[in-house]
Amino acid sequence: MAGMKSKRAVALSLSACLYFTLHLTARAQGGGAPSGSIVFVARAAATAGRPEPVRQFTFYLLRKSYADVIREIEASDPLPTRDEYVAGLKLSPELRAWMKTNKTIDLSAEDTERTLTAENIMDIPEFMDAYLQANSGGVTKGLPHPKYTKADETAKSPRYQKLRQEYLAALKRFIQANPQSIGGMEAYLDPINPARPWSALVANHKSLVERRAPEIAQTKYLVASTDSDLDGRAALSGLAAGTYWLSTLNAVATAGDARLRWDVPVTVESGQTVRLELTNLNAINTRTP
Repeated sequence: MAGMKSKRAVALSLSACLYFTLHLTARAQGGGAPSGSIVFVARAAATAGRPEPVRQFTFYLLRKSYADVIREIEASDPLPTRDEYVAGLKLSPELRAWMKTNKTIDLSAEDTERTLTAENIMDIPEFMDAYLQANSGGVTKGLPHPKYTKADETAKSPRYQKLRQEYLAALKRFIQANPQSIGGMEAYLDPINPARPWSALVANHKSLVERRAPEIAQTKYLVASTDSDLDGRAALSGLAAGTYWLSTLNAVATAGDARLRWDVPVTVESGQTVRLELTNLNAINTRTP
């Protein structure tokens, strides 16, 4: 009988030790900390309209801002800078240098012709070609014409060099005296204008990021997700203490002319409930330029 009591005491002692060990392990891993929760309501309003519930809409709780997820993807597959893009164009070095100095890619922009000088046209082969084409066919009175022949040009004779310099000097004086003759060049610059392929490159990169960002957000940074009810309300519970972002990823809630996305930081404390309102004020209106 005494032996049975001794065995039972040993068993109880081992159980107590095991419980104490597990309890300490759980506390060390944070398992003993009470969880927090988020209760929120989402409402959207059109311009000058009343707020309406964002109904049956999926919200995602992330460990990282969705905006930072986008930046992470952009950094992993970056676009070339404008200068890098211009440096790789099959254009004359003079034109590439002019584009870099003027911080432009669009040769057909409205202000391009207004910024051109006679020196630009004389020094940059593409501008010279476009200017001569725009003023060819006798449409511009008084435009100087070269006095040398193709044979002179081929021979590169001293006579050609002299006539060539005289022609270029006369052409420069004419451009300076007739700035209106610069108009119309953009039509002849269009075939070499890099603005369109640059815009396509930017649009394709943006589309790639928009496709990848929701996937990366959900596979790497998703903590929980929930759908709002018919009143626009939802809740997330069982959350460890920390800072999160309540996001709609790239989905938008529409209300009249408003197209809203949310990416709102929220800090959860142990054992506490955070109450949050999602409105136009803390949303990103994707209709805003």
